[in-house]
Amino acid sequence: MTRITIIGTGYVGLVTGACLAEMGSTVTCLDIDHNKIDCLKRGNVPFFEPGLEELVKRGIASGRLLFSDQYKKAIRGAQYCFLALPTPSNADESCNISYVLKAATQLAEVMEDYLIVINKSTVPIGTAEKVRAIIAETLSKRGVDIPFDVASNPEFLSEGTAVKNYMHPDRILIGVDSPRAEQMMKQLYATQLDRLQVMDIPSTELSKYAANGMLALRISYMNELAGLCEKLGADIELVKQAIGADPRIGHRYLNPGIGFGGSCLPKDVKALRSTAKECDHSSALFDAILQINERQRQVFLEKIVDYFGNLRGKTLALWGLSFKPDTDDLREAPALYLIESLIELGANVKAFDPAAMQNAKALFPTIQFCADAYEAAEHSDAILLITEWEHFKRIDFSKIKCHTLFDGRNQYDPVEMENLGFDYFSIGKKQPIYERAH
Repeated sequence: MTRITIIGTGYVGLVTGACLAEMGSTVTCLDIDHNKIDCLKRGNVPFFEPGLEELVKRGIASGRLLFSDQYKKAIRGAQYCFLALPTPSNADESCNISYVLKAATQLAEVMEDYLIVINKSTVPIGTAEKVRAIIAETLSKRGVDIPFDVASNPEFLSEGTAVKNYMHPDRILIGVDSPRAEQMMKQLYATQLDRLQVMDIPSTELSKYAANGMLALRISYMNELAGLCEKLGADIELVKQAIGADPRIGHRYLNPGIGFGGSCLPKDVKALRSTAKECDHSSALFDAILQINERQRQVFLEKIVDYFGNLRGKTLALWGLSFKPDTDDLREAPALYLIESLIELGANVKAFDPAAMQNAKALFPTIQFCADAYEAAEHSDAILLITEWEHFKRIDFSKIKCHTLFDGRNQYDPVEMENLGFDYFSIGKKQPIYERAH
């Protein structure tokens, strides 16, 4: 029976563990947060991800998904050990791998037999070698000679569809440097060999960053085009359809809006920029991606300010807080910038999000959180659509008395909204001329 240890029960670690248990392995998820482990043992998932809680409960009931806060207990008997630790940005934008290296030290202090240690976290080139060196040094201090391998196996999970992404991946990247490690990883993914791409470790480490950098580039490119469309009277939605029909381009990640957020794209582009600087390599493209993304949030805010002239005393309703639908993740969410800016400009803020309000309450205890989208819109001067939740596509606008809407995700049809009597503003389309609100 395949026995796996996963160090870290955050987003990546928990999804990976639950899915591997579902696929038949015995998995122990390890975390030093005792309270978190206690909650997980009861089947309580600490964040929102569709389908994950059911998967965790099923894994626990089957006896294949276990949780522990003790390294020795979790590592004993394992053939595979995934490192799924946070890798936040340092002040200089470089990737902080201290959690990964600490975990490598702690597992080496208790390992007893051959182990393949797999970096699942997004880490810069060279991290696998640092992990290898730390494990070897720790084993040497213990005075033991235990064979081990280090491999790279980055995750490609999208929040909101993570379980589906893991169970039905479009590719699985494996970075190895020994025949034994390659054989072990092929055994682990025996049912998905048609998706497996085996390569050297540095290429695997860079590939994750390269993928996220490309996605960020596409979004920023579309937002740059959206601004041009507004100046020229073109329609970004029609432009998007035209270029998306080109099979060399495709339709994904071509949606203009108020910028990308989350725990991956901003952090990973910054890490790429930092790595480029370390190598004395020009990073003008990475600079531009981030600058466009930051500016897009400001552009959206300026539309609101231009319409009202002065926001002091105005009440604005935010529909959506999370950085994308089907998650409660607020990391780098455009909503955070907008709320802070609106409060600074003297506006009153009301908000509704189907999943992220509890997280937002800890950050903004003074704003009003509402039971639904209708309550948020009531007695508000304008509605701001921030996150394209499916929930907001089914709004009965006949119940909405507020008739000013700033659509940050181009979710609604401009003609239909204007026919309903709305002053309606979107992204990348010729902006209608309305008399300034007072």
